[in-house]
This record gives sequence, C-alpha cells and structure tokens, in this order.
Amino acid sequence: MRLSTIFLMCGPMLLACGRDLRAPAAAAADSVVRTSTVARWPRDTGAVGPMGPAGIPASAFPAPRRPISSIVSPQWSDEAARDAAHEADTVMALLGVRPGRVVADIGAGSGYYVARMAKRVGAAGIVYGQDIMPRYLRYLRERVDRDELSNVQLVLGDPHDPRLPRNSVDLVTMIHMYHEIEQPFGLLTNLVPALRPGARIAILDMNRRTDQHGTPPALLRCEMESVGYRQQSFHDLGVDGYVSIFTAPSTVTVASLAAAVRGCDAVAERGS
Repeated sequence: MRLSTIFLMCGPMLLACGRDLRAPAAAAADSVVRTSTVARWPRDTGAVGPMGPAGIPASAFPAPRRPISSIVSPQWSDEAARDAAHEADTVMALLGVRPGRVVADIGAGSGYYVARMAKRVGAAGIVYGQDIMPRYLRYLRERVDRDELSNVQLVLGDPHDPRLPRNSVDLVTMIHMYHEIEQPFGLLTNLVPALRPGARIAILDMNRRTDQHGTPPALLRCEMESVGYRQQSFHDLGVDGYVSIFTAPSTVTVASLAAAVRGCDAVAERGS
C-alpha cells in the first residue's frame, strides 16, 4: 500500500479517518466554529503544562476570515493502516528526522508521530508532544509512560501560543491540524522564539477547503509568508495530500501583519 492510499481512504468528510465520525449535517454545523475548543476540557493534566514563557497575546493578531475546522478527534486514521502504508517512515525520511534532533509535534493528539519520532531521534534527541487539549495530553502521557519513551516531553499550549522552550527546536511538524488552528498568525509568531537557527516547519495537510479539514497549498503559503516564513520545498503525496516545508523568520513585525494577512483573503475565496 502506498502512502497516497491513506489519503484516498479518508474520503471527502474524513469519515474513515476518525477525524469526524458524526452525521454530515452535524459535522457541517460546527465546522466553522471559532469559539475556543480548549474550553471543553479542564486544564488538569497532572505534570503536563507549558514549557515556555507566555508570548504575545492573541488580541494582538488579526483573526483569519476563512473558516476554521473544529477539533474532533486526537487521531487522523487507524495507526495500523498508516504503518502499512509506511506513512511515518516516508514523512520522517522526507524531513530528515535523525538521531540527536529536537522535534516538536504541534497538535500531537494521540501521539502517532511522537512515538515514531522518539525512536528515530534516539536517546540524544528530544520530541516535544504539544497540544492544546488537556484530555489528549492525558492520553498521550499514558502512552509515553507505557512505551517508556524517556526522550518525550509533553507541552500544554494555547491556541495562539505553542509555549515551547526558547531556542530549543530543530524541526516542527503540524500533521493534519493547520486548518484547526484558531489563531494561526499568533501561533506562528509565538513559535519563532522556540526555533533554533536553521529550524524548519513541516505542515502535512490535504488540498481541501479549510472547512473540510484541509488547507489549499496556495492559502497555506500565503498565510505563512504573511508572518515571514518562506517555503523551502513542497511535496505532493498523492490523492490531495501534501507536505510543505518552511524556514522561519528571525523576528516578526506584528504591526504589519494585518495588511499582509488581508492579502490572503482572495486566495481563501478561490479555495485552491
């Protein structure tokens, strides 16, 4: 089974992937909800909390005008099916995940990539499993303890701020979740202090509208470039799936964001 088969299995509304298991009408009803999803769960995560100082507040950033998909599940698809398609191995090889690297998986969910990247980076590396959903982090803590992943550290972030340690990360991954970020411009800005020189940001998503659990590549590039990120490479995974890799700016000028972001509105309306 090829990696592209995983994307084919997911279907238009991702019904086969565990991301949205409700009736289509119910799914569509809250696919553009903008209220904070994190408020659904208490912030009781035991030892899990933020690992970096609070960044610039959400109120300083323009809100995206395009729809935002709701967070509905901690996993994208059945892990056995993903392994049969060699998904993680293919993506990690593409990103150059190797021993000693420090990787942050933002929106880690059930930890599919966290567990596999932990083995790839080895004892000399670190994997930060970051999420804004305390319940997901509780599940991930159980997995980390069960599998004795001693090089994994869990991080509770905010929708606009990953709260990662400063100057700590070589590679950031966002797997099938960019379209769920409530405040992408805040998150991308507050991510910059956590990045080491030369760090890369890899976003894996579907070429679909943002209210259909995907992000059109042109829209992603526009929004990333609005904050100062630059696309390094783009990889078509087949059946609408892709990985887009970016380099980060050294600083972000928040005052200029609003005008830059508005330039992405026309791209969002085209939906491609």
